[in-house]
Amino acid sequence: MKKIKTLLRWVLSIFSLFGVLTYAPTSIPASIVWFLLAALLIPPVETFVTSQLQIKIPVKAKVILGVILFLIAVIIAPKSQSVEQTKKSESKLQGQVAVVATSSPTPAMQSNLYKVSSVIDGDTIQVIIGSKKEMLRLIGIDTPETVDPRKPVQCFGKEASAKAKSLLYGKSVRLESDPTQGERDKYQRLLRYVFLEDGTNFNMLMISEGYAHEYTYNVPYRYQLEFKQAQKEAEGNKRGLWADETCLTSAPQPSAQASVIVSPATVGGFICAGKTTCGQMVSCAEAQFYLNSCGVSRLDGDKDGVPCESLCN
Repeated sequence: MKKIKTLLRWVLSIFSLFGVLTYAPTSIPASIVWFLLAALLIPPVETFVTSQLQIKIPVKAKVILGVILFLIAVIIAPKSQSVEQTKKSESKLQGQVAVVATSSPTPAMQSNLYKVSSVIDGDTIQVIIGSKKEMLRLIGIDTPETVDPRKPVQCFGKEASAKAKSLLYGKSVRLESDPTQGERDKYQRLLRYVFLEDGTNFNMLMISEGYAHEYTYNVPYRYQLEFKQAQKEAEGNKRGLWADETCLTSAPQPSAQASVIVSPATVGGFICAGKTTCGQMVSCAEAQFYLNSCGVSRLDGDKDGVPCESLCN
């Protein structure tokens, strides 16, 4: 009977040592519990420990302690292993993500860059999208007119066009649409914000440097508050078209059309009194006067010759 007990202890000891070797790489707590169980079961080790500590452990206490250690080992081992496996999986996944990230030849933004093939004026450009050239009307801005055959070249129009050409012609830009403004205007021009490669909002840049007015067409747009603030700062700092001397020397040469508007006070009883927005106009006739006689081009943001369409339609 004693031999059977001894043999059983050795079998359990070997099983415990196997547990130590199994969980040592993945779970230190589990491997320690299995090691204590092995030390309790291996006869020579038990004898050495009890002699050194000068204690004698009753058989029932050994059995109870062995059962407790076994249960602890069984309970914590799977959890510990699961955590380790999870960490390994996460590490492997991060490695895969890193490989994918480093293998990408160009930034994702590259696929959204389009080349500017032509600059019509300060607020209208042409870009190449796929194999097609698309005309774009910039959202939220209006620059003085330079290319409309129905109108004379307006104050600071040439400067605005030159600025746009210097920043955009032949360059690659990112385009951003705005659901509040629709996809295209009545002339089928795409309505977009234009961003330079460094992330600069070109629309707002033109306003902030005094090359364009902020322009709201019927409904507010995404960057309306920022654009209005940019214009306020440009006006306050007298930049570009807001400078005191800007339009003093760039008035159009006298012509048949000019001779008709020499005395604006005689045209419908209106005078150029500094109104600049559709909200300040009381009638379509007044809006037409300010557009044609006072040169307030922002009243005709879509450049169809009809100002303040909320009044004139």
